[in-house]
Amino acid sequence: MRVSINLLCLTGHIEAAHLPQIRRLKELGYDGVEIPVLTGDPSHYAWLAKELDAIGLRRTSTSIIPDPSANPLSTDPEVRARGKNHLDWIMDCAEALGSESIGGPFHAPIGHFTGSGPSVDEIRFGAEAHHAMAERAQENGYILCLEHLNRFETHFLNTMDQAAEYVKTVDHPAFKIMYDTFHANIEEKSQTEAVAKIGRHMGILHVSENDRGIPGTGHIDFAEIFSAAKRQGYDGWLIVEAFGAGLPELAAATRVWRPLFPDHETLFSQSIGFIRTQWEAAE
Repeated sequence: MRVSINLLCLTGHIEAAHLPQIRRLKELGYDGVEIPVLTGDPSHYAWLAKELDAIGLRRTSTSIIPDPSANPLSTDPEVRARGKNHLDWIMDCAEALGSESIGGPFHAPIGHFTGSGPSVDEIRFGAEAHHAMAERAQENGYILCLEHLNRFETHFLNTMDQAAEYVKTVDHPAFKIMYDTFHANIEEKSQTEAVAKIGRHMGILHVSENDRGIPGTGHIDFAEIFSAAKRQGYDGWLIVEAFGAGLPELAAATRVWRPLFPDHETLFSQSIGFIRTQWEAAE
């Protein structure tokens, strides 16, 4: 097991000014960081890779589909082509970063809805795009971990039943699912059953409290979830995902309008202590 934290709690784009806080994560015992890849170019992420190597932190990345004009699920061939270009850019940046995984909802634009669940065409186009990504990922030594979201953020992938079926459709060993406890808390009847449904296709476990605050301060039963993950043989990344109110560019997607932790030091220190203790105690 390795502990990491999604740096969207700091910013949507990591720059030199954030390095002191990232060094603090290493001091606290984090094994890695999850880097948002939302903007910029590969040269920026190559710079960041060198900085993270010097600090001694491994890394994964997380990305999204920015808007409907680059939707890889679209029935419009031109829109789909722009979507493919965006997915290629994500992979260019992740490879420059030295990312072990590309995570996040890189399937459909967040907050864009069609009025129904995913269509047959959307699933087909998505699977084609993600299979091609997985081929490249395998060639370059990393994996894809597609993130399910709750029904208020996407219509495409909400539940582990859907995720397990989609994994079969994509049909590639480098394609896995990022399980997120916040989204599952909304969509699943039982998180232990949900974890069992996705089983060994779980590539990353996002540790996110019911209010997006510090893990262990809300009502999600992480002991139960960690035990379920261990029963499936999971021993990979446990990544804290918490959001503050200081990032206007994220507020529209996350709907976080108030502070959910007192300061970053409290978030960093409490989260890693809680996760390591809970994971060790999990059956």
